[in-house]
Amino acid sequence: MQARAALASVLAVVLALSGCAEPNRTIHATDGSQPTESTTPTPTPSPRPTRTKPPKPPLRPLPTTLPAGLRRSTGVRPVALTFDDGPSPAWTPKVLDQLRAAKVTATFCVVGHEAQRHPELIRRIVREGHQLCNHSWRHDLDLARRPAAEIRADLTRTNRAIQAAAPGTPVTFYRQPGGRWTAEVLAVAKELGMRPLHWTVDPQDWNKPTAATITKRVHSAARPGAIVLLHDGGGDRAATLGACPHLIADLKRRFGITRLR
Repeated sequence: MQARAALASVLAVVLALSGCAEPNRTIHATDGSQPTESTTPTPTPSPRPTRTKPPKPPLRPLPTTLPAGLRRSTGVRPVALTFDDGPSPAWTPKVLDQLRAAKVTATFCVVGHEAQRHPELIRRIVREGHQLCNHSWRHDLDLARRPAAEIRADLTRTNRAIQAAAPGTPVTFYRQPGGRWTAEVLAVAKELGMRPLHWTVDPQDWNKPTAATITKRVHSAARPGAIVLLHDGGGDRAATLGACPHLIADLKRRFGITRLR
């Protein structure tokens, strides 16, 4: 018995050394007595293909000087008031109230996304005799540096939002956010029937100076035919609202205030 046990142990060692115990290899008996070895490899799953987005085209550089063709004057002695980045339910109605009290009109350069959200304010602007200007869909400062197709889609979308709020209302002007103009955005605006509207007086009310500072800056910079840049949206416009009665009265007395044509 001891000899048989020893023989069995030796056979087990021989089998192990010969590779029968390797993983992924199985022994199949063909006739019940002679085993045969299968060496079929375990299939390896194929890697999933990765999807990569095509790179966006680089932004074109801004020109070192403003391109020709921008509207920067009323063309007459009276000046024009413009308000950007609205309509805002917090500030636009109050600006409109002040304009109505002063019996003057202005041009509102509206952001398409805000026009879509607040169509009732677009209708009030039109109803009270003011003018509308396209100011891009989301105030994209780099819009003018993008491909012409992207510029066209943005401006068209904004015009559609304005027209949805006030059907039939002409959108005569386009103002590039930040005044960062390129020849390409000028060409697209012209193609869509809009004139590029810039400014000559910028009191930088977007930087939240005091109402007195805004009034002083407008007074110092205004000249006959000036186009004044102010804001009724895009943030807290309490200082602009506080400045409006004083600067409007000053501009009316010195030059008169007109609607852009």
